[in-house]
Amino acid sequence: MKLAIMQPYFFPYIGYFQLINAVDEFLVYDNVNFIKKGWINRNNILINGNPYLINVPLKSKSSFVKIKDIEIDDSLKWRKKILSDISTNYKRAKCFKDVYPIIEETINFKTSKVSEINFQSIKSVCDYLEINTKLSNDISAFFDLEAKLNNPSIDKFAFPNISLNQYEHKVVRVVEICKIKNAKTYINPIGGTDLYSKDEFLMNDIDLKFIKTREITYPQFGNKFVPFLSIIDVLMFNSKDEIKNLLNNYDFI
Repeated sequence: MKLAIMQPYFFPYIGYFQLINAVDEFLVYDNVNFIKKGWINRNNILINGNPYLINVPLKSKSSFVKIKDIEIDDSLKWRKKILSDISTNYKRAKCFKDVYPIIEETINFKTSKVSEINFQSIKSVCDYLEINTKLSNDISAFFDLEAKLNNPSIDKFAFPNISLNQYEHKVVRVVEICKIKNAKTYINPIGGTDLYSKDEFLMNDIDLKFIKTREITYPQFGNKFVPFLSIIDVLMFNSKDEIKNLLNNYDFI
């Protein structure tokens, strides 16, 4: 079984969905600390040929709070603002009529938690693109794991089922989850090459692969292409079949 684990991002970029499409199960893991200036509550869309940040306002942005506990600040009219920005700037895009209702439904999804609206944004796009990977955000099986990881000093005695040269928290978490899920292959974005060692995963009978997105371009109102925007931009300018082809535009390292 091929597994990937990621934090819940807000309408993430296409590489996130390439990763989902490449595995059998994708675990959206929100029982880790919030990262400031990351992609948990914001992403870029295209306005006047330039990247523009859309934001979900939060009551707290503390890096000492778990993502699952971060609450949305609905005292601000952010839903209307984001939908207005998208509608105004993408209404001439070729797929606007098809995808805007999906985005609108997600933005208006009733929840107080940013992790839940993010999961909805991921699920709604997967449903539209007919990605059949199992999506999960149930972390109940990992509470004992996180309790052990709260100890600043961890070693092989705390985790007798795994073997590592260095018991670093992030590595232990992923290997232990792979064991719990019976995953024989773990796929990670290319940015994790400095964090994870293929040899250490092999010590635990897990094949570690890194996924690297190839160059992706498509017309954006005839302007110079702006890469690495939210999946919203990809959806607006590309048909479902075109995006399905883009989902396979990657290499394993």
